[in-house]
Amino acid sequence: MMIKGFQKLSLIEYPEKIAAIVFVGKCDFKCHFCYNIDLVKNYDKLPDIPEKEITDFLVTRKGLLDGIAITGGEPTVHKDLPEFIKKVKDMGFLVMLETNGSNPVILKELIDKKLVDYIAMDIKAPLEKYDDITGVKVNKKSIQESIDIIRNSGLDYEFRTTVIPKHFKEEDALVIGKWLKGSKKYFLQQFRPEKTLNEEYRKMESYPAEKLKELAEKMKPFFDSVKVRGV
Repeated sequence: MMIKGFQKLSLIEYPEKIAAIVFVGKCDFKCHFCYNIDLVKNYDKLPDIPEKEITDFLVTRKGLLDGIAITGGEPTVHKDLPEFIKKVKDMGFLVMLETNGSNPVILKELIDKKLVDYIAMDIKAPLEKYDDITGVKVNKKSIQESIDIIRNSGLDYEFRTTVIPKHFKEEDALVIGKWLKGSKKYFLQQFRPEKTLNEEYRKMESYPAEKLKELAEKMKPFFDSVKVRGV
């Protein structure tokens, strides 16, 4: 695994769990608002963290940590992701996967092999806006397939969107709500322009907290739970 970062403790990354965070390098999207610039753009310049360093640490945290969250970058671009996760699962830890949903094949493999316990999938925007916000030509069928796989997995999961005023108006909230209607949890995440992959996005303003809460109210009829993060 191309592991480029490791946070030994987080109380917020994996909902309701105490977890460590594994950051992988490389991503197939180039989202303009992305703040993990080094993991997306400069991952080849970052030192690798050996898997053994992670597993050795986890041995010392049995009974103290519930599990790990794997994020990036995009974890599913790495073919050895299932192998790495199996090592962690065999140690008795829970695994949360954060993904952009571009690789439904790997996603299904992880679910079928019971290698993941919680999935958080980023919904970048209404599907027709994906190419604009991700900076690449997106296979939209793969995005839809991943959504369907997650919803039918029987696992705990969430969908979430980083809310950028340019790409997320009230009509977009309703489009996403209707698109994902009946899903468990949906989070609206505050956009922070301080450090973004596209420098133009650093000049943009975020919605006020009250506006995010208004959008969340409009989306509540479509989900079991809708909440706001980062405000």
